Amino acid sequence: RAAELGMPALGLTDHGVMYGTMPFYRAAKKAGVKPIIGIETYLSMRGMEDKEGQKDKNRYHMLLLAQNQTGYLNLLNIASAAQLKGYYYKPRIDRAYMANHSDGIIGTTGCMAGEIPKAINNGNMKLANELMGEYLDIFGKERFFIELQEHSIPELTEINKKLIEMAPHYGLQNNFIATNDVHYTRAEDADPHQTLLCIQTGSTLQSPKMTFSDKEYYLKSHGE
Repeated sequence: RAAELGMPALGLTDHGVMYGTMPFYRAAKKAGVKPIIGIETYLSMRGMEDKEGQKDKNRYHMLLLAQNQTGYLNLLNIASAAQLKGYYYKPRIDRAYMANHSDGIIGTTGCMAGEIPKAINNGNMKLANELMGEYLDIFGKERFFIELQEHSIPELTEINKKLIEMAPHYGLQNNFIATNDVHYTRAEDADPHQTLLCIQTGSTLQSPKMTFSDKEYYLKSHGE
């Protein structure tokens, strides 16, 4: 589909894992599309080996992309350590581990579940600014980007506004990337996808346990 849309490149950032990397890489190459290897890893609330139910069950999302071979190897390290050392409900790392394996990796502020967007959504701009500085220390201005999404979620619109306001204070006014949370390929796949969600969660279309905010979680064109 990316080739049909004339896209020069396509990224794969599965949640917490990288086992789709090689099939994706081969398929992208065959289609004439540059594959961008990544992961949407989980960041622990505290240390990655802390596993107390009330304090460590929740986690943040962190989007990481390989810039080069060094970055790819670091992503493999991150994915493995998340499973073998940090696993608690989900495969997790912490910020310290990410910092120690950040060479060759591009980071972003992520989706609504990212650490900085969550701080903004909670009205804690002091923390959001502290975190922005810490992430810049890890990645530098050349490898850290402010991610903007739009999914018919009022809170997300406000988060975007705050992120845009913050950018110039950190020299990131040119470091924006517009992304779309892709869970299916085409717009007409929204209803079948909802059916699959109901099967997965043991519910019905009339009383679903899980729904998405809109029907736009598909691979959009550059224009869209």
